[in-house]
Amino acid sequence: MDLLRFITAGSVDDGKSTLIGRLLYDSKNILIDQLEALEKSTKNRTDGSVDLALLTDGLRAEREQGITIDVAYRYFTTPKRKFIIADAPGHVQYTRNMITGASNANLIIILIDARQGVVEQTRRHSIIASLLKIPHVVVAINKMDLVEYSQDVFNNIVIDYSEVAKQLGLTDITYIPISALNGDNIVDRSERITWYEGRPLLQFLEEVEIENDVNLSHPRFQVQFVIRPQTEELHDYRGYAGKVVSGIYRKGDKVKLLPADIETTISKLEIAGEEVGEVFAPQSAVIHLANDIDISRGDTIVKTDDLPQVSNELEVLLCWLDEKPLQSGNKYILQHNSRLVKAIVKQIAYKLDVNTLQQQPVEGPVKLNEVVKATIKTASPLVFDAYDKISENGGAILIDETSNSTVASVLLQSKDQ
Repeated sequence: MDLLRFITAGSVDDGKSTLIGRLLYDSKNILIDQLEALEKSTKNRTDGSVDLALLTDGLRAEREQGITIDVAYRYFTTPKRKFIIADAPGHVQYTRNMITGASNANLIIILIDARQGVVEQTRRHSIIASLLKIPHVVVAINKMDLVEYSQDVFNNIVIDYSEVAKQLGLTDITYIPISALNGDNIVDRSERITWYEGRPLLQFLEEVEIENDVNLSHPRFQVQFVIRPQTEELHDYRGYAGKVVSGIYRKGDKVKLLPADIETTISKLEIAGEEVGEVFAPQSAVIHLANDIDISRGDTIVKTDDLPQVSNELEVLLCWLDEKPLQSGNKYILQHNSRLVKAIVKQIAYKLDVNTLQQQPVEGPVKLNEVVKATIKTASPLVFDAYDKISENGGAILIDETSNSTVASVLLQSKDQ
């Protein structure tokens, strides 16, 4: 059974908490004790209904007590698929939370209030989806019950959002009219929205194809651990364990070790201790090479005819995540998958307005939640791809050397971007 990771995004009071609660409630993914507590907390409602928003709004009380929860994750399962919902705040001051939650998502659900239509936060969430190259977008037009399930209202919002999507290059978009409060088109088809001929939301989430989201065209493998048991039975065993970031590797492939720039051949491939003929993303595997080479954690094995970029001067889009401001010249640790290198932020070219994508001059230090174009110099070369080409090999983070806090998310770019 495969796994779909998705994030919900919407403006204040668009019904995001109610939508998540409705998905869990109607798909019968709420434990009995949770349901009893939910019914008890809403027993005084005049209409006798259950306030599903409380399933996620309980986290807000924790925030008020001073407990920091950047992104909350909800897990549920249906007979067809497993799901992880990243529940991140949608306010502009929580841009860092939104980016954190969206960084591993296969799909984003953008909620739009049918009464309000496309608003500034809708555009901002769509821009983040565009920057992070989220493959699938669902535009859930909520609160259809408050506009009398009007098809004209739905169609006008679809037209408006289509313009936003065109500007941002979003292509795989599905529009679904819903009422999270009443359950219309959440798990079952709505009997009140008879003009809608598409699938309800849960069915779409169960059936959306994510297999093609994995890049199998450009082989990338970064070593996480060098296995050398040095026992009598495995005296000469030397394997390089890691995750296939993208692409396919086969026994006999000619490969190159980077950044050392040494060519060799794959002599054997293993998965879970069993020898196999090929491995592919996103499998974890062990690669054996024909030659004894000095290889360590963070080195990359690629095909000789498909090379990534290798440089110690990086052009990046950087989202600042720390309360302490960023200034040019500051030193950090850059982590790219399992590779750690010392780095310095050399230059900040401009600030990117996440509401409009306009480039703005940088005045003073870079503050929390700001996105900037910057140049980073590393102490040793980094093997990477542009994020928009292979996102799995194009993302990184900056770590504060003294506190070990993650202070920035980094999207690596080509030199000409």
